[in-house]
Amino acid sequence: MIPTYNERENIGNLIREILNLKIPDLHIVVVDDNSPDGTSGVVKNLSKEHPEVELLLRTAERGRGSAGIAGFKYALEHGADAVIEMDADFSHHPKYIPYMLEAIQNADMVIGSRFISGGKDVNRGIIRKVITNLAGIYVRVLLGLKIKDVSSGYRCFKRKVLEAIELDSMVSTGPSIVSEVFYRAHLKGFSIKEIPIAFEDRIRGQTKLNYKILIKTLLMVLKFKRLNKRGLLFKGNQPGD
Repeated sequence: MIPTYNERENIGNLIREILNLKIPDLHIVVVDDNSPDGTSGVVKNLSKEHPEVELLLRTAERGRGSAGIAGFKYALEHGADAVIEMDADFSHHPKYIPYMLEAIQNADMVIGSRFISGGKDVNRGIIRKVITNLAGIYVRVLLGLKIKDVSSGYRCFKRKVLEAIELDSMVSTGPSIVSEVFYRAHLKGFSIKEIPIAFEDRIRGQTKLNYKILIKTLLMVLKFKRLNKRGLLFKGNQPGD
């Protein structure tokens, strides 16, 4: 499952690399927020030749969080046993997909991690690396997460995880969905395994992340904590439970 916005320069090559892995029963679902650069057109053309490539075009909503939720729900509705979520800009390289599918056999959720032995954070400036590390400490301490790469959007889920974390009650609409999914899976007691990847900064296209989005994301993490403390993070909870 690949959420996209203005990724025309990357999405075609990414899909072809995934297809070249020749993984049986693999379907590629691109969730595009009606990108003005024509990303959806590239996906449509590829789907004509490769029926395992599917497009979920969203015209009424926009946002990394809601796109991810829509993609997860689409995958569940179409019978997926496991779902891999990744970015379209090649920072999450498809070559790690077979390793994620192998690791998910012995875990409920697998993370492509920069910050364990063998992982790397490549071609990013020192300031961005420092900010990423500090934000990671903040998220881990506040939410009680034991994983190293709490900002990784390269993840594989067993079906039962996505069913249990209550996608319909998610509060994130933007990039904070990454932390929210980790937190909900952690609270539900699912096992989470990290495997090393080399995270490479995008070469083509423009990043959507800026300092305003980063600050909003960090504030949302605090909101998750407060909602859970009040018993309101999950629909089935009542205050005081």
